[in-house]
Amino acid sequence: MANITLTLPEALKRAIAAYNDGKFSEAERLCRTIIAAKPGFFDALHLLAVVQTRLGRLKDALTSYDQALTVRPDYAEALSNRGLTLHELRRFEDALASYDQALTVRPDFAEALSNRGVTLHELRRFEDALASYDQALTVRPDYAEALSNRGLTLHELTRFEDALASYDQALAVRPNFAEAFFNRGNALLKFNRIEEALASYEQALAARPDYVEALNNRGHALYELRRFEEGLASYDRALTLRPDYAETLNNRGNALRELKRFEEALASYERALTMRPDYVEALSNRGLALYELRRFDEALASYDHALTLRPDYAAAHFNEANCRLVMGDFDHGWKKFEWRSNRNNFAQPVWLGSNQIAGKTILLHARPKLGFGDTIQFCRYVPLVAKRAARVILEVQAPLHGLMSTLCGAAQILARGDPLPEFDIHCPLLSLPLAFGTRLETIPSATPYLHVSSQAMMNWNARLGGPRGRPRIGLAWSGDPMNWNDHRSIRLGSLLSLLDLNATFVSLQKDVRANDAAVLKARSDVLHFADELKDFSDTAALISNLDLVISVDTSVAHLAGALAKPVWVMLPFIGDWRWLLDREDSPWYPTARLFRQDDSRAWESVIVRVRAALQDFLRNYVSKPAPAACSG
Repeated sequence: MANITLTLPEALKRAIAAYNDGKFSEAERLCRTIIAAKPGFFDALHLLAVVQTRLGRLKDALTSYDQALTVRPDYAEALSNRGLTLHELRRFEDALASYDQALTVRPDFAEALSNRGVTLHELRRFEDALASYDQALTVRPDYAEALSNRGLTLHELTRFEDALASYDQALAVRPNFAEAFFNRGNALLKFNRIEEALASYEQALAARPDYVEALNNRGHALYELRRFEEGLASYDRALTLRPDYAETLNNRGNALRELKRFEEALASYERALTMRPDYVEALSNRGLALYELRRFDEALASYDHALTLRPDYAAAHFNEANCRLVMGDFDHGWKKFEWRSNRNNFAQPVWLGSNQIAGKTILLHARPKLGFGDTIQFCRYVPLVAKRAARVILEVQAPLHGLMSTLCGAAQILARGDPLPEFDIHCPLLSLPLAFGTRLETIPSATPYLHVSSQAMMNWNARLGGPRGRPRIGLAWSGDPMNWNDHRSIRLGSLLSLLDLNATFVSLQKDVRANDAAVLKARSDVLHFADELKDFSDTAALISNLDLVISVDTSVAHLAGALAKPVWVMLPFIGDWRWLLDREDSPWYPTARLFRQDDSRAWESVIVRVRAALQDFLRNYVSKPAPAACSG
């Protein structure tokens, strides 16, 4: 067969066709043939640069763009594409300059304006990036990529509603735009609209099933919904596609930890750290897995490593605090505990015990999101503060307001959200142990420090049926289902073996989960007063009419302890720091008795021991008088 000689234009057409067919190596070969024949052939130089970009040879592509622009310095597309290559090389300032040159030549170049916005976003010049996107959208209002990227910048500016609107506009233009669905899901997470975020990630994956980032974030949404098994499956699918995805390995560890698969969680964190040795979040989470495995020294070392890399990482400080406190190291623990989040910010200085406060007015307050149990536990310090200050103002959650009126020492008690009066200094309730230098041996453990009026006692005694015929036992088996520590909760059905004993059982649950409600409805022998428990004053009065409270680690346990009522607390294998380790008593509550899971981490053995102890209690039962009211 005779050789066929192509003209340069024909060769260029062949090169373009090869590029469009994804045959990049063939396209590169043809471009080089053309350039060898005619070194200054601009179209071949430009196409060669584009092909080299697709082959991932960014430095070669940049050289080719520079050669092309030597021939045609004012070619806007080449200048813009050169900017893209420089962006990929993370030479953002150079990329910005190349886009600006393109826009000098062609001010209405929508692609260059949009890509310029992306580079400005990387440079964290968010307002400038937003202006660049808006210019691109003035030229081309239906530019889906610009609308989606604009949403990312609005997200960084914390304009989440506007970001959501921008993503929705992009999806109106391109209904199967996977990136816009993904970004929209991220914005919805910021609004805590988790179900909607999950749906958005699902739509992203319907458009692009191998979208690894969407699989990762879908897993996170499922995690937030406490659907841990499904979240784990989403992470595993992402890792099938990208085994070295450190973020997913870290998130997978979190899901495994919630599923109590702590050894597997630890392995997942360590794989993440193999990929990214400086991954501080994974180091901190690794510490949490080691904590659950009771490998406390290793946990502390993992937190320390994280803090060496990022000294201001609050989560690692706080996790270290929990570890030190559960070990009884109050000296270091209380200091680290100050890294907890969601603290109130006041103009007045915080008091942490180092200076005299006599003659001052101090506000003691429950930080936002503080648990009821925390407030009940640490309000014991109020009388101690009152001995040092002229006037104490106590601010607590509204459901605790009435109960706290029985606490000695506070001149004024406010519900959170009430207008605050003038005060000189303030202290969060959870900072009071630090302020008083509390050690195990100096815990202010005298109880009761909360009280119930005689009238409330009589009213609740009447509701319970007047004079006691047999012992009254209160039960609390679950806390807030959205609490990170919900593994402390038990299903009511698990406690049925207690209910055949000769006692009157009283539910102390105000809120009852659906599966427990069905059991409660079937057990007419369990008294339940949820609708009548208006606030903690009612719960306190009800508890004061009981002989014993059996509770998981929730506010009811703290309330019973603060009232000096005998309380048995059922705890996970690794309980919250306040219950310390391997103790059956509590230095915080003298009337408390602790029943802990063994290393099986199952509740069955706990319930067997509680039943045996309850049988002994009932055999030795003697009715006790009600606690006295506050006199100070």
